[in-house]
Amino acid sequence: MNLLGLTIGATRRPSAPTREMQRLVRNMRYELFPLKTLDQTIAGLPHGAPVSVTCSPTKGISATLDLSAQLIDRGHDVVPHLDARLVEGPEHAFKLAQWVKQHGVKEVLIIGGDIEKQVHYADAISFMRDFLNGDPGVQAIGFAAYPDGHAAIQSPKLHTALFAKQELLASARVSGLATTQMCFDSDKIRTWLQSERETGFNLPIKLGLPGVVDRTKLMTISLRLGVGASMRYLSKNRSSITQMFAPGGFDPTTLVEKLAPVAEHLGIVGIHSFTFNNTADTASWQQAILESQP
Repeated sequence: MNLLGLTIGATRRPSAPTREMQRLVRNMRYELFPLKTLDQTIAGLPHGAPVSVTCSPTKGISATLDLSAQLIDRGHDVVPHLDARLVEGPEHAFKLAQWVKQHGVKEVLIIGGDIEKQVHYADAISFMRDFLNGDPGVQAIGFAAYPDGHAAIQSPKLHTALFAKQELLASARVSGLATTQMCFDSDKIRTWLQSERETGFNLPIKLGLPGVVDRTKLMTISLRLGVGASMRYLSKNRSSITQMFAPGGFDPTTLVEKLAPVAEHLGIVGIHSFTFNNTADTASWQQAILESQP
């Protein structure tokens, strides 16, 4: 058995990853949840790795900023998530913009958020406008994209929002980047993105994929995030959870293999890895792909 086959238990590895697979895997960002105990999670990150810090509906934006500051101090390139529905209004938006500027953050990811009743902003773009008015000094703003649809938003509205954000960022002269939701259907991702490209969406895409997720780790994280939030996630993403709870856990290799041949054509620039704080195994997977000879 070759080195790739031995890397992480029984997880699957291609015998010879293509250069395009390696390009996507090299340009990978690790997403972390802001939990209390993160020493092992942070230790599992590669030195200086790009890290995305999600926003918890139960812990709030302050927990995201606290963890982001820790990771910045450790030399990581950090992208905080800002949940629009948790922002209290224009004054809070301005304070967030100033925090980002003071900490030298070059990119943020702005999402609408999953809480049912917003504090002030109903969606990502309304907050994005006020955030930009606060002069955050960022080079890029990312936002979510939904090839598999959204449980609470109809597809035509998702399409309209995608282009509205692209237009807003262009007018502000700030680069944009869309990150796809966690989706396991490569054909659906490819078809959705091809359609959006044909109608004029031209921003780069980060492919949202789970990292190497162990079933026990996934359950532990789900419980620590809070029963209510976990149940909402499970109800909206049953097919995804089924695949991640399969024997042996989840391995992203197959999805990367299937999408790599069309990635450059469709403007897919890298991977956004939903690690569920299982950074060490995901980092080992990344290293194994990159060290293999194409």
